[in-house]
Amino acid sequence: MTLRVLLVEDEASIQEAIKMNLELEGYEVVAVDNGLAGLKVFKEQRFNLAILDIMLPEVDGYHVCEQIRLENTDIPILFLTAKDSTQDKIHGLKKGADDYLTKPFHLEEFLLRVKVLMRRSVQMSENTKSLNTYAFGENEVNFKTYKATCQKGEINLTKKEAKLLKLLIERNNEVVSREQILQFVWGYDVFPSTRTIDNFILAFRKYFEKNPKKPEYFHSVRGVGYKFTHE
Repeated sequence: MTLRVLLVEDEASIQEAIKMNLELEGYEVVAVDNGLAGLKVFKEQRFNLAILDIMLPEVDGYHVCEQIRLENTDIPILFLTAKDSTQDKIHGLKKGADDYLTKPFHLEEFLLRVKVLMRRSVQMSENTKSLNTYAFGENEVNFKTYKATCQKGEINLTKKEAKLLKLLIERNNEVVSREQILQFVWGYDVFPSTRTIDNFILAFRKYFEKNPKKPEYFHSVRGVGYKFTHE
Protein backbone atom coordinates (compact mmCIF):
# COMPACT_ATOMS: atom_id res chain seq x y z
CA MET A 1 0.00 0.00 0.00
CA THR A 2 1.38 3.39 -1.01
CA LEU A 3 1.20 5.86 1.86
CA ARG A 4 -0.12 9.24 0.74
CA VAL A 5 0.62 12.69 2.15
CA LEU A 6 -1.34 15.91 1.73
CA LEU A 7 1.10 18.83 1.94
CA VAL A 8 -0.34 22.35 2.25
CA GLU A 9 2.55 24.83 2.04
CA ASP A 10 2.54 28.15 0.19
CA GLU A 11 6.29 28.83 0.10
CA ALA A 12 7.40 27.23 -3.18
CA SER A 13 10.99 26.38 -2.22
CA ILE A 14 9.97 24.75 1.08
CA GLN A 15 7.10 22.89 -0.57
CA GLU A 16 9.42 21.55 -3.28
CA ALA A 17 12.09 20.44 -0.76
CA ILE A 18 9.58 18.69 1.54
CA LYS A 19 7.84 16.99 -1.39
CA MET A 20 11.13 15.72 -2.81
CA ASN A 21 12.37 14.33 0.52
CA LEU A 22 9.07 12.63 1.30
CA GLU A 23 9.03 11.05 -2.15
CA LEU A 24 12.60 9.80 -1.60
CA GLU A 25 11.22 8.05 1.50
CA GLY A 26 8.64 6.31 -0.70
CA TYR A 27 5.58 8.41 0.08
CA GLU A 28 3.17 9.71 -2.55
CA VAL A 29 2.74 13.46 -2.05
CA VAL A 30 -0.01 15.80 -3.22
CA ALA A 31 1.14 19.39 -2.64
CA VAL A 32 -1.01 22.55 -2.81
CA ASP A 33 -0.26 26.15 -1.89
CA ASN A 34 -3.44 27.44 -0.22
CA GLY A 35 -5.97 26.35 2.37
CA LEU A 36 -9.04 26.11 0.14
CA ALA A 37 -7.20 23.92 -2.37
CA GLY A 38 -6.03 21.73 0.52
CA LEU A 39 -9.61 21.20 1.72
CA LYS A 40 -10.84 20.46 -1.80
CA VAL A 41 -8.14 17.86 -2.43
CA PHE A 42 -8.66 16.27 0.99
CA LYS A 43 -12.37 15.75 0.28
CA GLU A 44 -11.66 14.24 -3.14
CA GLN A 45 -8.79 11.87 -2.31
CA ARG A 46 -7.53 9.44 0.35
CA PHE A 47 -4.55 10.40 2.55
CA ASN A 48 -2.61 8.81 5.41
CA LEU A 49 -1.15 12.09 6.73
CA ALA A 50 -1.77 15.83 6.39
CA ILE A 51 1.09 18.32 6.80
CA LEU A 52 -0.11 21.91 7.16
CA ASP A 53 1.49 25.31 7.30
CA ILE A 54 -0.53 27.76 9.39
CA MET A 55 -0.10 31.06 7.54
CA LEU A 56 -1.77 30.18 4.23
CA PRO A 57 -3.66 32.11 1.53
CA GLU A 58 -7.48 31.84 1.38
CA VAL A 59 -7.99 30.08 4.74
CA ASP A 60 -5.35 29.41 7.38
CA GLY A 61 -3.99 26.08 8.57
CA TYR A 62 -6.01 26.15 11.79
CA HIS A 63 -9.22 26.26 9.77
CA VAL A 64 -8.00 23.50 7.43
CA CYS A 65 -7.19 21.35 10.46
CA GLU A 66 -10.65 21.92 11.95
CA GLN A 67 -12.38 20.99 8.70
CA ILE A 68 -10.29 17.84 8.27
CA ARG A 69 -11.11 16.81 11.83
CA LEU A 70 -14.84 17.20 11.15
CA GLU A 71 -14.55 14.73 8.28
CA ASN A 72 -11.90 12.40 9.66
CA THR A 73 -11.00 11.97 13.31
CA ASP A 74 -8.21 9.45 12.65
CA ILE A 75 -5.84 10.90 10.05
CA PRO A 76 -2.66 12.25 11.70
CA ILE A 77 -2.10 16.00 11.20
CA LEU A 78 1.30 17.68 11.52
CA PHE A 79 1.64 21.45 11.67
CA LEU A 80 4.89 22.64 10.07
CA THR A 81 5.10 26.36 10.66
CA ALA A 82 7.19 29.39 11.56
CA LYS A 83 4.75 30.25 14.36
CA ASP A 84 6.88 29.08 17.26
CA SER A 85 5.36 30.44 20.47
CA THR A 86 4.05 28.04 23.12
CA GLN A 87 0.62 29.61 22.70
CA ASP A 88 0.69 28.85 18.95
CA LYS A 89 1.61 25.22 19.63
CA ILE A 90 -1.15 24.80 22.21
CA HIS A 91 -3.67 26.40 19.84
CA GLY A 92 -2.62 24.08 17.01
CA LEU A 93 -2.91 20.97 19.16
CA LYS A 94 -6.29 22.10 20.48
CA LYS A 95 -7.51 22.44 16.89
CA GLY A 96 -6.85 18.73 16.42
CA ALA A 97 -3.23 18.38 15.29
CA ASP A 98 -1.21 15.38 16.46
CA ASP A 99 2.20 17.05 16.21
CA TYR A 100 3.72 20.51 15.78
CA LEU A 101 7.15 21.25 14.30
CA THR A 102 8.54 24.76 13.86
CA LYS A 103 10.60 26.17 10.98
CA PRO A 104 13.48 26.07 10.44
CA PHE A 105 13.54 22.34 11.15
CA HIS A 106 16.06 19.52 10.98
CA LEU A 107 15.22 17.24 8.04
CA GLU A 108 16.00 14.01 9.90
CA GLU A 109 13.77 14.98 12.82
CA PHE A 110 10.96 15.90 10.42
CA LEU A 111 11.20 12.56 8.59
CA LEU A 112 11.23 10.65 11.88
CA ARG A 113 8.09 12.44 13.04
CA VAL A 114 6.41 11.65 9.74
CA LYS A 115 7.39 7.99 10.12
CA VAL A 116 5.89 7.82 13.63
CA LEU A 117 2.64 9.45 12.49
CA MET A 118 2.44 7.16 9.46
CA ARG A 119 2.85 4.10 11.67
CA ARG A 120 -0.08 5.31 13.75
CA SER A 121 -2.13 5.95 10.61
CA VAL A 122 -1.53 2.44 9.27
CA GLN A 123 -2.42 0.86 12.62
CA MET A 124 -5.67 2.82 12.76
CA SER A 125 -6.68 1.83 9.23
CA GLU A 126 -5.97 -1.82 10.02
CA ASN A 127 -7.85 -1.77 13.31
CA THR A 128 -10.92 0.18 12.19
CA LYS A 129 -13.13 -0.40 9.18
CA SER A 130 -15.04 2.31 7.43
CA LEU A 131 -18.56 2.71 8.75
CA ASN A 132 -20.57 1.33 5.83
CA THR A 133 -23.50 -0.08 7.79
CA TYR A 134 -24.80 0.50 11.29
CA ALA A 135 -27.56 -1.17 13.29
CA PHE A 136 -29.34 0.21 16.35
CA GLY A 137 -32.53 -1.17 17.85
CA GLU A 138 -34.63 -2.52 15.01
CA ASN A 139 -32.98 -0.13 12.55
CA GLU A 140 -30.13 -0.60 10.10
CA VAL A 141 -28.54 2.02 7.84
CA ASN A 142 -26.42 1.40 4.76
CA PHE A 143 -24.28 4.48 4.11
CA LYS A 144 -23.13 3.21 0.71
CA THR A 145 -26.60 2.76 -0.77
CA TYR A 146 -28.35 5.47 1.34
CA LYS A 147 -30.99 2.89 2.26
CA ALA A 148 -32.29 2.20 5.75
CA THR A 149 -34.60 -0.39 7.25
CA CYS A 150 -36.78 0.70 10.14
CA GLN A 151 -40.25 0.22 11.58
CA LYS A 152 -41.70 1.81 8.44
CA GLY A 153 -39.95 -0.71 6.21
CA GLU A 154 -37.20 0.32 3.79
CA ILE A 155 -36.58 4.03 3.19
CA ASN A 156 -34.25 5.97 0.92
CA LEU A 157 -32.15 8.64 2.61
CA THR A 158 -30.98 11.79 0.86
CA LYS A 159 -27.24 12.36 0.65
CA LYS A 160 -27.41 15.07 3.32
CA GLU A 161 -29.52 12.88 5.61
CA ALA A 162 -26.99 10.08 5.28
CA LYS A 163 -24.08 12.45 5.92
CA LEU A 164 -25.65 13.95 9.03
CA LEU A 165 -26.72 10.54 10.33
CA LYS A 166 -23.21 9.17 9.86
CA LEU A 167 -21.67 12.16 11.65
CA LEU A 168 -23.96 11.71 14.66
CA ILE A 169 -23.41 7.95 14.81
CA GLU A 170 -19.62 8.30 14.56
CA ARG A 171 -19.79 10.73 17.50
CA ASN A 172 -21.99 8.36 19.54
CA ASN A 173 -22.73 9.83 22.99
CA GLU A 174 -21.02 13.13 22.06
CA VAL A 175 -22.77 16.44 21.58
CA VAL A 176 -22.22 17.75 18.04
CA SER A 177 -22.70 21.51 17.76
CA ARG A 178 -24.91 23.13 15.16
CA GLU A 179 -21.85 24.91 13.75
CA GLN A 180 -20.01 21.61 13.27
CA ILE A 181 -23.03 20.09 11.53
CA LEU A 182 -23.48 23.07 9.23
CA GLN A 183 -19.79 23.02 8.29
CA PHE A 184 -19.63 19.25 7.82
CA VAL A 185 -22.89 18.64 5.97
CA TRP A 186 -23.37 21.88 4.07
CA GLY A 187 -19.82 23.23 3.85
CA TYR A 188 -18.30 26.29 5.48
CA ASP A 189 -19.44 28.61 2.65
CA VAL A 190 -23.16 27.70 2.77
CA PHE A 191 -25.14 28.18 5.97
CA PRO A 192 -28.84 27.26 5.98
CA SER A 193 -30.84 28.11 9.07
CA THR A 194 -30.45 25.91 12.12
CA ARG A 195 -34.15 25.16 11.70
CA THR A 196 -33.10 23.01 8.75
CA ILE A 197 -31.10 20.78 11.09
CA ASP A 198 -34.06 20.58 13.48
CA ASN A 199 -36.17 19.27 10.61
CA PHE A 200 -33.57 16.59 9.83
CA ILE A 201 -33.57 15.45 13.48
CA LEU A 202 -37.39 15.37 13.48
CA ALA A 203 -37.25 13.20 10.35
CA PHE A 204 -34.76 10.81 11.98
CA ARG A 205 -37.05 10.45 15.00
CA LYS A 206 -39.99 9.74 12.70
CA TYR A 207 -37.97 7.09 10.84
CA PHE A 208 -36.10 5.38 13.67
CA GLU A 209 -37.73 6.06 17.06
CA LYS A 210 -40.50 3.89 18.49
CA ASN A 211 -41.92 7.04 20.08
CA PRO A 212 -40.70 10.20 18.31
CA LYS A 213 -41.90 12.37 21.23
CA LYS A 214 -39.72 10.40 23.66
CA PRO A 215 -36.56 9.83 21.61
CA GLU A 216 -34.21 7.06 22.62
CA TYR A 217 -31.49 7.79 20.05
CA PHE A 218 -31.73 11.35 18.69
CA HIS A 219 -31.53 14.10 21.28
CA SER A 220 -31.49 17.89 21.09
CA VAL A 221 -29.15 19.60 23.55
CA ARG A 222 -30.64 23.02 24.19
CA GLY A 223 -28.44 25.87 23.01
CA VAL A 224 -25.63 23.59 21.86
CA GLY A 225 -26.53 20.97 19.27
CA TYR A 226 -27.54 17.35 18.94
CA LYS A 227 -26.51 13.93 20.22
CA PHE A 228 -26.98 10.34 19.10
CA THR A 229 -26.90 7.77 21.91
CA HIS A 230 -26.68 4.01 21.48
CA GLU A 231 -25.04 1.72 24.02
